[in-house]
Order: sequence, then structure tokens, then C-alpha cells
Amino acid sequence: MDEALKKQLAADPDGLLTYEYIANHIGSCNDIMPELVDNMINVDTTGQFLVSAARYLAAIDREANSAYIDRLVAAAIDRDRERRFIGDLLPSLWGEDYADHVTELAAADDNFRRIYKRVVAHQVI
Repeated sequence: MDEALKKQLAADPDGLLTYEYIANHIGSCNDIMPELVDNMINVDTTGQFLVSAARYLAAIDREANSAYIDRLVAAAIDRDRERRFIGDLLPSLWGEDYADHVTELAAADDNFRRIYKRVVAHQVI
């Protein structure tokens, strides 16, 4: 990542600038994606743009972006204490029918289990 971009994104107050950079440069920013994800994790204190970026990267190419998605989701779970955004990840990442596969998904994916426990706290998995 060049110094001008580093400086610009370091001034990102909440993750929106970094999210917009990813969205506007998808396909040409793959070589700096680790730094972009690091920056977003550092600046997004609510999890809003972490969730948006994870959903976006999953829609573009979930398999190719899986490592980034996992990191964004894990950080979003930690940041979104009011559970305003992480619930949107359930159908976006695990499908509209995720509720039909809770046991299997929880056993296979720690991020799913953590989100599900927070969003649907009354159910035991």
C-alpha cells in the first residue's frame, strides 16, 4: 500500500472510507486487501462497516475472500455489542435457510455459533 493511501485511510474515522475504497477498487486491490482489512478492524468501533465489507466480499467471491471475511466477521462480533449489524450476516453468509441448519453450522463455524448465540440468545445450540 502506498504512503498516500495509508495516510488517507489512517484518517478514516469509522471504516466507511476503507469500505468505499474496497468497493470502488475490487479486483485491483487484492494485493493490499490484508492491510485494508487491518485498517477497517482498527477504525470501525461499531462493526457496521465490518459487516458491510464481509457481506460485500462474500457476494463478490466468498471462497477467494474467505480469510478476509472470517477476520471481518470475528471483529464485527466483538464490536457490535448492541447486535445492530451482525444479525444481517446470518442470511448473507450462511443462506436464507440458515435456521434449518443451525446445529451443523454451529459445529462447523465458530463465527456462526458466536453470532447465533448473540442474536438468538434464547435458543441453545
